[in-house]
Amino acid sequence: MSIPDRRKNLSLRELVDKAYVIIEPFFDPANAWNGQHLEHLAYRTIRESLPEIAPADVQIILSAAARIYRQKHGQGQ
Repeated sequence: MSIPDRRKNLSLRELVDKAYVIIEPFFDPANAWNGQHLEHLAYRTIRESLPEIAPADVQIILSAAARIYRQKHGQGQ
């Protein structure tokens, strides 16, 4: 049984894929500075790298990217 895709905004999904490649290192705990995660820098990096993306969509992308990272690397929610 296949699970239907819940995504409605496929162009946003493409942006998630594009942005994830750029910001994945920010989610890696090994890249922390003085024990502080760098996820907050991912927002700025997306805005600089992909300026055509609306700020609200950047937030959606960050949330999705964090979830993708946790799933790929076996970290809890």
